[in-house]
Amino acid sequence: MITTLRIVSISVPVSDQDEALRFYTDVLGFELRGDAEAWPGARAVEIGLPGTGITIVLLPHGSEIPMAIRMETDDVQSAHAQIVDAGVRLHNDDVLHLDGSPPMFHFEDPDGNGLVFLQRERSEE
Repeated sequence: MITTLRIVSISVPVSDQDEALRFYTDVLGFELRGDAEAWPGARAVEIGLPGTGITIVLLPHGSEIPMAIRMETDDVQSAHAQIVDAGVRLHNDDVLHLDGSPPMFHFEDPDGNGLVFLQRERSEE
């Protein structure tokens, strides 16, 4: 069984990222945690409630960044192998190693909902 450590973030599709950011921050009290271009044309706006670690990622409809629940695990390579063995639908044949991001892979639950496993980053001690 895969050890899922925590939910990192959940993506929400929005029609206008700036309008959604204003709503979540000005009306609901979220704070901006990040606003970056993951790669050309793929903007990710990350927000969270003060004092919490889970974030919401505001993504435009049709984004190349997957709409997904992102979860953390200690061993993403082992998790990938177990997902393959379970016959789960994968979006990545192998674990992805993108610059500036932890190793990860994208897959689906039985209803087609997007899920991503990320390698837990080791804290410097």
